Amino acid sequence: MNEPLLIYLHGFNSAPASHKAQRLREEMARLGLESAYRCPQLPHRPREAVALIEAEIARAGGRPVTLVGSSLGGFYATCLAERHDLRAVLLNPAVRPQLELETYLGPQRNLYTGATYELTREHIDEWRALQVERVDPRRYLLIVETGDEVLDYRLALAKYAGAAQIIVPGGDHSLRSFACHIPMLLRFAGFDLERCGGRGS
Repeated sequence: MNEPLLIYLHGFNSAPASHKAQRLREEMARLGLESAYRCPQLPHRPREAVALIEAEIARAGGRPVTLVGSSLGGFYATCLAERHDLRAVLLNPAVRPQLELETYLGPQRNLYTGATYELTREHIDEWRALQVERVDPRRYLLIVETGDEVLDYRLALAKYAGAAQIIVPGGDHSLRSFACHIPMLLRFAGFDLERCGGRGS
């Protein structure tokens, strides 16, 4: 049986160096699952980001892929999970970035890489074109904190109604409780943690 592959998709103006991406990478390394983790640096242009993720999926070589998407990465994970019949874990996901990020139009700077660019109407149009109106809830694990100060968690609850959902009172957009959910995330992705010699942290 092919070992599962997990592809982490970071959020808006984020990077593989983000806290959640690094925490997940470290835990998978502790469990001996280093080879099952990928986290590409996503371009700021939506179409380019999706193309890069699809290339990562293609390189999986038949291994079962689970996408883990944080914030804007959750939007991309949804688009590609529906397109390629994959499972996805969504962490405080953006549901409608064409609306949620409209107020950010203008100069941008990536918080981790320092790269600068202009967020334009073309970005908004590309997100709108990628929007998936209806999803198959059986393919998702949704994890949200109700204290998210950036995105309205209730939109995600409605969008992914019927999916497995973990709703944590309080917290914030960074998903403070993330580390607690890693074992469930990995099991959802098909990893046998007992065989790996650990039960998570």
